[in-house]
Amino acid sequence: MAVPILAARKLHSYYGSSHVLQGVDFSIGPGEVVALMGRNGMGKTTLLRSMLGLIETRAGEVDIDGAPATNLPSYRIARLGVAFVPENRGIFPTLTVRENLLMAARPPATGGDGWTLERVLSTFPALAARLSHYGNQLSGGEQQMLTIGRALLTNPRLLILDEATEGLAPLLAATIWRTIRTIREGGIATVIVDKHFAMLAELADRCVILVKGRKVFDGTPAALAAQPGLREQHLGI
Repeated sequence: MAVPILAARKLHSYYGSSHVLQGVDFSIGPGEVVALMGRNGMGKTTLLRSMLGLIETRAGEVDIDGAPATNLPSYRIARLGVAFVPENRGIFPTLTVRENLLMAARPPATGGDGWTLERVLSTFPALAARLSHYGNQLSGGEQQMLTIGRALLTNPRLLILDEATEGLAPLLAATIWRTIRTIREGGIATVIVDKHFAMLAELADRCVILVKGRKVFDGTPAALAAQPGLREQHLGI
């Protein structure tokens, strides 16, 4: 088996005295798409932020390409080819759309074709019409497109999307799902957090469910679809 791009073993993380992650294992391999699922407050974002060095873990290990990366600074993880689209989007409000996109752009590590400014603007035409606008002048949907476009311009090997389509109008959400499908076809490994089970089941190779900081399911979408009781219990589907 290929060495996972990102792997966590027995992770424990806290917010203050609250023990959020309680021994979680997680991994994603090259080109794989993993749907990270669970109701609100179950530890999904905490797991992502712990693996990315944004929250200090109390116990457990994180590896990138099989090398130790526990509590590595987030900027070093980014340089290893991991891009993060956070739930709050994290755009720079006083930079223009063009500046937000280009500030972190870099060519593909392996050379060849990759994501360029022109390709991002072709994927998200709404941004092409707003290049000179500032980040705080964009709608929520445009901000999400901008954040995803900025992440893609780092030409990552792994893209992590936290609440990929949360709060977006159906047409904008459809654009995001089409883009995720294109990302998958391009071979970029992807972790997706979202509540749209039908789309996740279509795109993901594996589904991982967290409940109160513990992993309760890790398997294929077909295996999850075959357990409606489990889905109802832990996802409300």
